[in-house]
Amino acid sequence: MKNYRIAPSILSADFARLGEEVKNVIQAGADWIHFDVMDNHYVPNLTFGPMICSALKPHAKKPDGTPVPIDVHLMVQPVDALAASFADAGASLISFHPEASGHVHRSVQAIKSKGCQAGVVFNPATPLDVLDWVIDDIDLILIMSVNPGFGGQSFIDSALRKIEQARKRIEASGKDIRLEVDGGIKTDNIARVASAGADTFVAGSAIFGNPDYKAVIDSMRSALAGV
Repeated sequence: MKNYRIAPSILSADFARLGEEVKNVIQAGADWIHFDVMDNHYVPNLTFGPMICSALKPHAKKPDGTPVPIDVHLMVQPVDALAASFADAGASLISFHPEASGHVHRSVQAIKSKGCQAGVVFNPATPLDVLDWVIDDIDLILIMSVNPGFGGQSFIDSALRKIEQARKRIEASGKDIRLEVDGGIKTDNIARVASAGADTFVAGSAIFGNPDYKAVIDSMRSALAGV
């Protein structure tokens, strides 16, 4: 079995008790905590700022004290200043949309200069061409399998082709790059997404919409074991 990662998105958590939600989903088996950051500008919604990340950082650890990475997905424009703020707030990985950055390579450098891993995000209709110029410098590729800006959407099947294409680019690069997928991930489709080449899976409502987080995550891992 590959080294898969499940990254629950707190966009679907109970905002009134986020610290508890983070602890509970980690105890249920989460590998990363995914932060969907929206600015009401690049996307229509407005969600979390760096202060929330900073407040939740102490909760993002396993019962034995091992830190759990905070995976920040910036749906914001411009990118650099907010990326720096999230790095200071305790983010482990920060990814952004190339079309939201004036200078993609500079944004990658700015994130990495803060000691964070850097990723680029591709919307359903965005080509992967920018990877020709930055794949040697990034740690994560995030493929959106829904349109950014809202939780609870259905998986867009054409994303599978893009995942396959991204995996080929990663293999050709020889780099150790995570391939993450965000949007509509559920127990009944996670194996198909893994078969296309993904190794990291963002799931929001599929996990937080169920009273038993562990049962959902265990079910996802069982599906992945068959890939």
